Amino acid sequence: MSNLPHSVVTEAAYLTLHYRLASLDDHDIVTTFQENPATLQLGMGQLAPFLEACLMGLPEGAHQTFELPPEKAFGLRNPELIQRVSRATLAQNSQMGEDYAIGALVEFAAPGGGRFAGVLREMNADDALFDFNHPLAGRPVKFEVKIIGIL
Repeated sequence: MSNLPHSVVTEAAYLTLHYRLASLDDHDIVTTFQENPATLQLGMGQLAPFLEACLMGLPEGAHQTFELPPEKAFGLRNPELIQRVSRATLAQNSQMGEDYAIGALVEFAAPGGGRFAGVLREMNADDALFDFNHPLAGRPVKFEVKIIGIL
């Protein structure tokens, strides 16, 4: 072992790493461990800020797993983000002849040109009920990371 100081992750670090986001019962949500590692620059929005925060100060070669409660991950569920959308609005926003299934993730055009998505919870003749919370809101997650290189 050399006595040289090891590189550690900083806010603008350029990293090569493996990472895995999973439910607490170990169902993978996203993982790179079976594929090529990810190479990314912190602070550029490639990883959620709360995931980047876990990486700060980790040395090259670190392999750690973090358990994050909902408020430190994708946030708590917001009941105000469960909203009814009229069938007319849904029709304007959808592809021709698109059929919606309960549980489907549906994208909407946002005012100002962006997109946002909601999960269809129920549908009737007049309107549909959508949940616009992040699909992982209110859920604790595991974040496993292996820092391969810090450039």
